[in-house]
Amino acid sequence: MATAAAPAIQEKLSRRPGMIGIVGFGIVFIVGVIYAASHLLSDLSDVHPTSFTPYILLGVALLVALGFEFVNGFHDTANAVATVIYTHSMEPHAAVVWSGFWNFLGVMTSSGLVAFGIISLLPVELILQVGSKAGFAMVFALLVAAIIWNLGTWYFGLPASSSHTLIGSVIGVGIANQLMSAKTGTSGVDWAQATNVGKSLLLSPIVGFLCALLLLWLMKVVIRNRKLYEAPQGAEAPPFWIRLLLMLTCTGVSFAHGSNDGQKGMGLIMLILVGTVPTAYALNHAVTRKDSDDFIAVSQQAANTLDKYVSPNAVVGDDRDDVTNYIRTKEFTPNTMLALRQLINDIGNETAVFGELGKIPHDRVRNFRNDMYLVSEALRLMKKTNQPALSAADWQVLGNYKNHIDHSTRFIPTWVKVAVALALGLGTMVGWKRIVVTVGEKIGKEHLTYGQGAAAEIVAMATIGAADWYGLPVSTTHVLSSGVAGTMAANHSGLQWSTVRNLMMAWVLTLPASMVLAGFLFWAFRNAF
Repeated sequence: MATAAAPAIQEKLSRRPGMIGIVGFGIVFIVGVIYAASHLLSDLSDVHPTSFTPYILLGVALLVALGFEFVNGFHDTANAVATVIYTHSMEPHAAVVWSGFWNFLGVMTSSGLVAFGIISLLPVELILQVGSKAGFAMVFALLVAAIIWNLGTWYFGLPASSSHTLIGSVIGVGIANQLMSAKTGTSGVDWAQATNVGKSLLLSPIVGFLCALLLLWLMKVVIRNRKLYEAPQGAEAPPFWIRLLLMLTCTGVSFAHGSNDGQKGMGLIMLILVGTVPTAYALNHAVTRKDSDDFIAVSQQAANTLDKYVSPNAVVGDDRDDVTNYIRTKEFTPNTMLALRQLINDIGNETAVFGELGKIPHDRVRNFRNDMYLVSEALRLMKKTNQPALSAADWQVLGNYKNHIDHSTRFIPTWVKVAVALALGLGTMVGWKRIVVTVGEKIGKEHLTYGQGAAAEIVAMATIGAADWYGLPVSTTHVLSSGVAGTMAANHSGLQWSTVRNLMMAWVLTLPASMVLAGFLFWAFRNAF
């Protein structure tokens, strides 16, 4: 039977935040909004659209994208503070502010690998047409589906995965796009990439459960302090070193969560910016003239390298179509290498003509970026499948070229990171309590101990950090809540199987439900637009 929360916890959770904290966060929020808005307006100052439609679409899409991050904030970030609250290591509102600060730093220092890894799951046709009606239908379907499912699971206090939700939405849109098109096969979804992401999402809760269980068992063997494995007494704070450990693990999970989960919205925001105002955001204007000169030289090296592998049977065709078909079907033909080499030549020659990316004419920016995207994705697939087989020295040349290409197209402006961090932080401030109560009270039958909290968060911090390093999206919710369950099993505390069953149902249903929801919304938006 479920154990009621201790009166001390109930009293703490019912407190209202202090005025100093509210004012402090308000000041930070206002400063951040002014910073993000001023930089957005500055970037748009050189854009001269023929109508206000792009601005309207941009505003609506950004609000929806940041709304997703807002929901992500109070849905996922709350996991990080549950352990320090239920072990009396930090006051609830202080813990939320502290976690929000480290979330912010995690977002600001993120690499972008996760963001663009998710984008690569989308159908190549929609990415190349991101500014079209189909492109906007894709973005809105992804975000609205993710928000609806996250709000539903949050309402019932279920710590479901925002990562699962977004990935399911991406797959749903890809399948719907395929069914609505004349093409056959599975070109709507990059199933190989989706499988890799699916493995990371599937394995992360298993890793969380087992590693937290083993870590707590190891702690009991090495650290023979009974107080570490007993429930807190009243509102008594733990010994200093235990409290410090729990605060450090909370900090690590918050930072890792910001670094990994914050990127999911960034990638979609960049798609929105490229689709609505390509002049400002399709290419990285921070690339200098020196960088451009280096890129021109590297392009020539890459073209010469591929020239060695061009088949004499290759037939000159449409370069973009040939490379696009390769990315879509994963079928390498003799024409693919010829088309890829020619596309690289064209990109290098155009860069040489204009000198810098910022000087490319407005009407050619979108096609220029699309060509760069096609080349980067084609090289990624060739490397992954090792078809055709290239020497290690040649792959080194091509890898260097791909890094230059990605630097020009796969970038995230600082103001976007600030906006995402603010949305995450605001969401955490507003709705943290429901998920915290579930993690702290409803997974195990007994009160969370200091050792359990530390073990669960150490494992979560390490798992999310490793996934971020390899550019894989994982669920903070899955890793931490399964880690708490693992420590309960290790401590023989017992599990509340009704809660565990509901959590597992939410985890199992999230992927198919978000796929169906996003697919339906994509169909509806395509017809509406």
